[in-house]
Amino acid sequence: MQLKSMLTGLATAFIAAPALAQDLEVVGRPTDGKMGFQPAATELARDLQWLDGLLLFIITVISLLVVALLVVAYIRFNERANKTPGTFTHNTPIEIAWTLGPIVILVFIGAFSLPVLFKQQEIPDGDIVIKATGYQWYWGYEYVGTDLGYDSYMLGHPATMTGEDYDAGAQDFVRSDAMTARLERAGYSGDDFLLATDTAVVVPVGKTIVMQITGADVIHSWTIPAFGVKQDAVPGRLAELWFKPEREGVYFGQCSELCGKDHAYMPITVKVVSEEAYQAWLERSVEQGGYTDVREVLTN
Repeated sequence: MQLKSMLTGLATAFIAAPALAQDLEVVGRPTDGKMGFQPAATELARDLQWLDGLLLFIITVISLLVVALLVVAYIRFNERANKTPGTFTHNTPIEIAWTLGPIVILVFIGAFSLPVLFKQQEIPDGDIVIKATGYQWYWGYEYVGTDLGYDSYMLGHPATMTGEDYDAGAQDFVRSDAMTARLERAGYSGDDFLLATDTAVVVPVGKTIVMQITGADVIHSWTIPAFGVKQDAVPGRLAELWFKPEREGVYFGQCSELCGKDHAYMPITVKVVSEEAYQAWLERSVEQGGYTDVREVLTN
């Protein structure tokens, strides 16, 4: 009996192994108790993180210099050390120094920051173009050049809940065991509550993705921290951003512009997959006339 159970367990594990191996790793999400940036998954994100480190170094040096000067001034020019106060009103060398010094520092910073800014704002030709429209309070996506379009709601939004979920004790926008079960059925964990969506932006690794961003009602903002991208979605205007993901996985973002009472429940999910998996997913989704769970492609 024990041998039979062991063989059954091994067979089950063997059958399930390919599916588990195809599960996408969650790469870009906030982590409790941690500081710093999410892992950079694009060249843009690496540039931004490097620039942040450079600016932190410069600011630290300036702050230490100012503190040192304050200490020196306190020690050398206090009332005990200087019974007779100075009567001068100008010091030309010092005034020249504190004028030219900041100019040199700002020029130095600009020499490194402007190329990063230009790289963000100069939109290349995209291998894939996706239009993202912000609504109160969800995102709509259209793959330009195809017939594929769908909406994306946070898992836990009423639009994503079923009678079975409510019968199990789940409540809208409330984390619970029943909500965790709902997330797990969608391929996420309970820690992804408020981050995971019922549909995702699916893109291939190593391809240039151009996002066309707009809003349908109020100003929203589309951002993925691990990609180093953020763009306001303004009604009546079409803005663009681009990224080139270098690593397969799941990445989370959030509407980053206060847009009303459910602003906190407007996350963004991007799934980066292989070129083959993306093409299979796109073909199947277009055939079915809407979003297809990319896991169906990854586990085949």
